[in-house]
Amino acid sequence: MSANDHTTAHEEAHTGPIKTPKQLLAAVFFSFVIPIFAIIGMVYYVTLSNKPAAGAANTEQAIAARIQKTGSVEIRDANRPLKAGEEVYKAQCTACHSAGLAGSPKTGDVAAWAPRIKTGYDALLTSALKGKGAMGAQGGGEYNDIEIGRAVVHMTSLAGGKFAEPAAPAAAAPAASSAAANKAAAPVAASK
Repeated sequence: MSANDHTTAHEEAHTGPIKTPKQLLAAVFFSFVIPIFAIIGMVYYVTLSNKPAAGAANTEQAIAARIQKTGSVEIRDANRPLKAGEEVYKAQCTACHSAGLAGSPKTGDVAAWAPRIKTGYDALLTSALKGKGAMGAQGGGEYNDIEIGRAVVHMTSLAGGKFAEPAAPAAAAPAASSAAANKAAAPVAASK
């Protein structure tokens, strides 16, 4: 074996798969083209599922759904009769409290309710209105704060609580505001 044979064998061991300039150009070309097609394919795949069904894109209902407002204001009748605690409990609270879901005390379970009753009505009402643990805030929903308070009284009474049911606000507020308006108008009339 000559020194020349050893050098040729050594050089062949260090060469890569690209041996000609034509192979180099092809490798460079495909190293750019293949990723571009892969990206186009992924974008097409992702956006394909967001396309509306054929013919449904321009129906009046589809257009109305796309341009609907994101929020709304609901005006409620402030003069409606307040609901009883048991009625609010059945509509709002029974889903979790009847079965004791998510750590809520079961309705009528004296041992679970006793420490909570000791905290007082105000603490229980605050927990109900603002939420506590897994229980979401009940305030600001379908029922007003007095109705939620009545539901709290109902649940605690089933476990031995003796809280007084919150009364409806008296109609004295409108009478007081009209009396204040009359007092303000009286000095103006007297000065004429």
